[in-house]
Amino acid sequence: MKILDRYIGWTIITATLTVLAVLVGIFTFFAFIEQLEDVGRGQYTVFKVAVFVLFSIPNLTYELFPMAALIGALIGFGTLMRNGEITVIRVAGVPKGRIVLSVVKAGGILLALAVLLGEIVAPPAERFARDYRNIAINDRVTFRSDSGFWSRDGESFINIREILPGDQLRGLYIYEFDDLNRLRTSTYAESASYDGKQWVLKDIAQTQLDDEGIRERHLPEAAWDSMLKPDLLSMLTIDPESLGIVSLVRYIRFLHRNAQDTQRYEHALWTKLTYPLATVVMVVLAVPMVLRASRSVTIGQRVLVGAGVGLGFHLLNQAAGHLGVVYEVHPVLSAAGPALLMFFIAAFLLARTP
Repeated sequence: MKILDRYIGWTIITATLTVLAVLVGIFTFFAFIEQLEDVGRGQYTVFKVAVFVLFSIPNLTYELFPMAALIGALIGFGTLMRNGEITVIRVAGVPKGRIVLSVVKAGGILLALAVLLGEIVAPPAERFARDYRNIAINDRVTFRSDSGFWSRDGESFINIREILPGDQLRGLYIYEFDDLNRLRTSTYAESASYDGKQWVLKDIAQTQLDDEGIRERHLPEAAWDSMLKPDLLSMLTIDPESLGIVSLVRYIRFLHRNAQDTQRYEHALWTKLTYPLATVVMVVLAVPMVLRASRSVTIGQRVLVGAGVGLGFHLLNQAAGHLGVVYEVHPVLSAAGPALLMFFIAAFLLARTP
């Protein structure tokens, strides 16, 4: 049976990886064309577009994994069926359940690849791509470092430790210089919020340096007019899709401690936990789809059907996430719902397949 597992598994995995490479190539090309519309904004050049798209590939690959798994399994398992190999295997006394188990093992290997990509490779690459693009488009944003976000606003340099949802900041440092590049004022605010017109700083500690010496003062609250508007800072807000599971758990705890809304991040967490399983479900779904089809079905037809079902799952998964946040559906239901739906469809079709 190990030979059977290796043969079926190798056929499905190689077909899936081939389909994945083709899909990534197609979607990467369209992403490159889309980004060309922003060439000329700030310092965003064609070369920087290429760098951005290159570092976006791991996350794109992760998102396309379930679709590629379904199409690849349809092609690989369908080829075995068309060549009569599956028929010979079943005539030899191998039950349907044992064949499904071989397919599940292949799906498990693809699952491991998806988790490796989604947890280790994609998050840092996606964050770098976003930062690289944002810095190139808007030169006021200097860089993001381990100490937070740095920006320049006229003669002032600003360091923001945390950018929170709802136009709120936490841990804000403002360093103001004169025309001779001498530090004149250092301001620290525990938090800040945008009231629609300007920023309101709270729990302020300010140090002023001039020819008379150093003076310190503390203010409970003060207005701050800055070129850094929420629409600009929104580009730097932590994107939940670009975080790994461990980082999401830590950030959700942080938001809980600060009485912030965590639903979007909880949905992203459950999506991270359930989305790779969709790869296995898609591979298993291909089995009844192939066994129930006639041997005259061509590879092109299988690809068309797989692309339709895979794209439908992808769109359903995206829609469930947005609708779950809007209508405050429990994150487990909104994140796992599409994968569970495909699982029940696969189980139903398998039960009705002789």
